[in-house]
Parts: sequence; C-alpha cells; structure tokens
Amino acid sequence: MKKILFLLMLLFLMPKVNGQQLDSVTNHKKLSYKSFIIPTALIGSGVILFNSQLNNNIQKDANSFFGSNFNTRIDDFTLFVPAAQIYAGKFLGFNPRNTFKHQTIDLATANTLSYVIVTAIKHSVKANRPDDSDRFSFPSGHTALAFTNAALLYQEYKDSNFWYASSGFVFATATGILRVANNKHYTSDILTGAGIGLASGILVSYYNPFQKINFGKKNKTSAFIYPQIGNQLGIGAVIKPSF
Repeated sequence: MKKILFLLMLLFLMPKVNGQQLDSVTNHKKLSYKSFIIPTALIGSGVILFNSQLNNNIQKDANSFFGSNFNTRIDDFTLFVPAAQIYAGKFLGFNPRNTFKHQTIDLATANTLSYVIVTAIKHSVKANRPDDSDRFSFPSGHTALAFTNAALLYQEYKDSNFWYASSGFVFATATGILRVANNKHYTSDILTGAGIGLASGILVSYYNPFQKINFGKKNKTSAFIYPQIGNQLGIGAVIKPSF
C-alpha cells in the first residue's frame, strides 16, 4: 500500500515541480489544482476499495449480473475510440484546439505517461486478477488509456462542442465496465485506472514540452502510432525519417 501511495504522489507532484520550467512552453494555458480533484477522488476511492470485502462483493454481483461465461473483446477497441474522435472531429465540422501534428504528439505523450505509471504500479503491487489469470490486476491499463484519450478529446473540443468533447467518456466508462464484466478487473482497478488516465490527459494537455518539436521543411519525419493488444496492453510507434 505504501508503494501505491508513493507512486501516485509522484504523479500529482509533477505539475508543481515542473510548473515553472514548462511555463515558458505553454504560458498561454494555466493549470489549476482544481483540475485534479476528480482524478484524485477516483484514485483515492480505488485505493480504499483495494483488497476490501466490498470490492469482492461488487465483483461477485457483477459476475452474477453479466454471467460467469461472459466474454467479449470489445473493450480492446473502445479505449481507442476517443483517440479516433480527436482526429475525426475536424471532419465533422468542429474546431480542434491543435493541429494534427500536435494532436498526435499529445496522444503519444499522454498515453506513454499513463502506460508507464500503470505498468510501474502493476509490477509493484502484483495483485491477482479476479479470474486468477495473472498478477497484474491493479490498476486497469485499458481503463487508464481510455480515460487518457477521453480527457485529451475533451480538452481538444470543449470550446467548440461540449457534447462531442464529452462523448469520449462514454466509451471510456464502457471500457471500464466491460473489464469488470470480463472478470479481468475489480472495481478498485477501474477507479484507479480512470483517475490515472484523467490526470495524464489533463497534465499533457497543459504541459507538454514535446509540442515544440519541429521536424523542419527539408528533413521530414513521419510517425505512425498504433496500439499493441495481447497479453499486455501497450503503445507502439514506427518513425520513418526522410533524408
């Protein structure tokens, strides 16, 4: 439990430690501690539920409701829907906050941050999954990435169309519910993953030093980011420089 709290504290100290240093990069945007109230509440709820009898009871009720043989892979794809919506919004008539390049940089940075934090906690805690398939249950990586992408979508289009900007949270929530329904995660895993994902998306939306990357006119570099889905969820990238 001490390891969990330590790792989560690092996440929320980052904006304060790096705030002044990154201010020159994104001085037109201001990030308030109020932005982290909901992520903190979600993570706190997940930590409190972790290894509790209530957590086990909720899982039993979910198994009873969905059925012990329930199995779907839809949750392997719903987590990426908000990311696709970020690119699709412009073609649907909404005004994005960033260019295609900056959207891609934000997605790559935020998803990487979220994935690294979740993976570090998984390997530190080593909690058994409800189906006993492995010891990487806490927190939920699928849910974390889903809420990371949903947070980025919201920040990207909240000034253009609130309902479109918020729609990503529907898919993110569905991802979390399906992870419980598939008996892969407890509610504590989902809540903590959602909080980490939200915090990562919000943080990168305001403070992303990689936004200053300029590939130049002569030496162009193209990057393709893709999901890796298997025993362990991840993010992959292919970078192709042109000389």
